[in-house]
Amino acid sequence: MASTIVNSGALVVLQELNPSSPYFKHGASLRVTGKLQGYTVETAEAVIADGSASLKVDTHHLSLNFRVGSIYQFIGELHVQPDNEVMLKARVGRNVDGMDLNLYRRSLQLLRGFQGEQSV
Repeated sequence: MASTIVNSGALVVLQELNPSSPYFKHGASLRVTGKLQGYTVETAEAVIADGSASLKVDTHHLSLNFRVGSIYQFIGELHVQPDNEVMLKARVGRNVDGMDLNLYRRSLQLLRGFQGEQSV
């Protein structure tokens, strides 16, 4: 039986998900965080936002009680349509209410700086 390798989700902020970003690839495994703007039960589709950026999230495989206004973190694969419309097909999701998103973004910048120094 062939084994399936599941990649870890690269930490990204929603503002980085644009066509010029290295993370903007079909099938890219990502970890995203944002405030829930809306959720449709019939389609299991959530929309999260951080600042002016937003992302649709397919939550079919999750069992969460979604609350608009709460902060959620998802890990999944990015699906990019030909018109550059994107949706994250989530395999993991969790409520992270209480997370300071500004501090989270700052810590991500510091982590990337450290990793860049280590790769030199």
